[in-house]
Amino acid sequence: MDLHFTNARADTAERSAVDALLQDERPRRDLLLPALHAVADRAGWVSAGAINYIGERLGVAPAEVYGVATFYALFSTTPRAPRIVHVCDDIACLGAGSATLRAALESSGSTVLPSPCLGLCDRAPAVLVTSAGDPPSARAIAPATPSLSDDASATHIGGSELRLLRRVGKADPESLDEYRAHGGYLALRKAFEIGREGVVAEVVASKLLGRGGAAFPTGRKMEAVAAAPAPHYVVCNADESEPGTFKDRVLMEGDPFAIVEAITIAAYAVGCEHAFVYVRGEYPLAKARLENAIAQARAHGMLGDDVMGSGMRLEIEVRRGAGAYICGEETALFNSIEGKRGEPRNKPPFPVQAGLFGKPTLVNNVETLANLPAIVLEGGAAYAKTGTPDSTGTRLFCLSGAVAMPGIYEVAHGTSLRDLVAMAGGVAGGRPLQAILLGGAAGTLIAPQALDIKLSFEDARAAGATLGSGVVMLFDDRSDLLAILRRIARFFREESCGQCVPCRVGTVRQEEALERLAGNAGGSGRERDLILLGEIGTAMRDASICGLGQTAANAIDSARGLQLFETGNAK
Repeated sequence: MDLHFTNARADTAERSAVDALLQDERPRRDLLLPALHAVADRAGWVSAGAINYIGERLGVAPAEVYGVATFYALFSTTPRAPRIVHVCDDIACLGAGSATLRAALESSGSTVLPSPCLGLCDRAPAVLVTSAGDPPSARAIAPATPSLSDDASATHIGGSELRLLRRVGKADPESLDEYRAHGGYLALRKAFEIGREGVVAEVVASKLLGRGGAAFPTGRKMEAVAAAPAPHYVVCNADESEPGTFKDRVLMEGDPFAIVEAITIAAYAVGCEHAFVYVRGEYPLAKARLENAIAQARAHGMLGDDVMGSGMRLEIEVRRGAGAYICGEETALFNSIEGKRGEPRNKPPFPVQAGLFGKPTLVNNVETLANLPAIVLEGGAAYAKTGTPDSTGTRLFCLSGAVAMPGIYEVAHGTSLRDLVAMAGGVAGGRPLQAILLGGAAGTLIAPQALDIKLSFEDARAAGATLGSGVVMLFDDRSDLLAILRRIARFFREESCGQCVPCRVGTVRQEEALERLAGNAGGSGRERDLILLGEIGTAMRDASICGLGQTAANAIDSARGLQLFETGNAK
């Protein structure tokens, strides 16, 4: 194996950063992403010498190390300033003046980089300030001003039925004792009492559907993994990158011990001894609080070789993403943990058969797993009484945009969109409502006339919409919807991994057609571009490998129902 594509050598700081991480570890490809983070955290970028040294320590060819480093937006293989201000320019922040904020920061001398959604849409505009060094630092600020003063605001919590959110803002998220005082770890103790099969049976009875967008029955996943040959893995997908979504961040920051307990219950149910939490790189506080919760749980016997005296063994490892929306796709996430480029795999085989490291894997997002303690404590049948027969339990919705009280709202499935918006105070300033983005960038634009839609999986499907990741973003009469669609198209073009032709080419052509439409309000070629958009959307939906390409045209297609592309309606 050729370990050097150049004669470059890592400097002392780069070597010490890698050595501190790896210590006496045997060469493991899955430590490649943490090694790249270690260098970037120390130096601000990843040099050719650092790439060579990481490859040497891990037994990975430098060309492969380089291929991974250049896949992620948060890594740079060219020199850059140690302090970077990442300014969100995605949908919510765009409408809240992020372009003006960026200009002011640049004029003040800050090194500024545009960023996709930072998961702070309720407090837009948002920035993430990262500073390399020993020690490095990262802090999110929202709402941000050119002074970049510390953020003292918090996400507004509301809703009609607080279950997942009941401890957020009430119990110290850094105290295991407070978590236990608020009912923590009672569910895990009961799980040990009813046994592995009993836990799986309760989850099946609850009819819990995944909250990440695909809405797959969680109990069926559990059954399949539990029945498969060992070893098994559990992966908590905390790579929440869908524009407009911030619910998982709130859970991780506000109730991290609940996530640790939920992962432990899932691991017990499927017979897993090693679990991973993959946290997006733009969530420094969520990562810190999860790591603290894991450390405290381990110190008090709730993780390790004998969890709560049950004989169960479990370790939970946190892995930090590095800026790639595609890694929210479960198989791309597996590749990322394994130290590869975060590109999706073909299915089948499915994760329950061959997931992380080729082994049967239970993978769910944060909100899905957060439901497990309640299901175990109250029983699956009782849990299923909340919501609708086909969409059980409560749901977290992320309200942002032109809404009076943006924040996280927890309501039972089946609540109307009109009632949800009313809980948030309606449209800010009482202005006319132009449209609602339901489900995120991969979701659907719906008209104000659709406010009476019931927020359940089946009702959304019947209306040709999707609940997606729980995004509800309001646009008033001042919003430039065509500009928003163009930003969505740019998002998918930038985030496509490029592995399959329909998505790699289709997202580019989709953005180009929208740009032409924006500059050609009534000219020739307009109908041709509208037909082309439809054809591109069909090709991406039918032939893309993963959900990114399959949903990249959803919002654009839904805009036809709003007559957005009619002559004279484009701003």
